Amino acid sequence: MTSNASQPAGASGGPELVTVGETVTAVVRGVVPLTGLRDFFDGSFRALGETLARQQVTVTGPAFGFYREPPKETADLEVGFATDRPVRPEGDVVAGSLPATRVARLIHHGSFNGLGASWERLFAWTQEQGLKTGPGMWEVYLTEPTPDMDPSELRTELNVPVAE
Repeated sequence: MTSNASQPAGASGGPELVTVGETVTAVVRGVVPLTGLRDFFDGSFRALGETLARQQVTVTGPAFGFYREPPKETADLEVGFATDRPVRPEGDVVAGSLPATRVARLIHHGSFNGLGASWERLFAWTQEQGLKTGPGMWEVYLTEPTPDMDPSELRTELNVPVAE
C-alpha cells in the first residue's frame, strides 16, 4: 500500500505496515504538561540509566516514548528502553512492554519540532488506507540527541497500531 500524499519536510519515504513482536521494557510513567515534556524525558532517562545499571538489566534497543493517546495540553506517556528482562520496580522505574501488533510506521528526519506534521501525515495515510488506529502510539528515538548535534540529523520512528 502506498500513498500519493505529498511528503512534508521532515518525513522520509512513505509510511509502511509492519508487524512487531511484544517488547519487554523498563519505563517511567507520567501525565505531563506539554511544556514539561523535555524535563520529564531528561529526568526519566537519568532514573532509568541509574536503575538499569544497579540491576544489571541490559538495554536492547533505543529509547522510546509511548503515548496512551495523542497529546493535547498534557501527555499521558511512558518513557523507556527495551530491555533483556523485566526490571524490578524501583523509584519511578517500573517494568512495561510494547505490544505485539501490526503498526503503521513512518521515519521522521529532523528536529523534534517537526514531529507533529509527521504524525499528521501518518494518521492521514492510515485513514486513506481504510485502517483503524489505536490504542496508543509510540516514538522510537533512533538517533540519540546530543547538545552539539545538528537537529537535521535526528531520526525518529513513529508507530501507530492499526487494524483493518
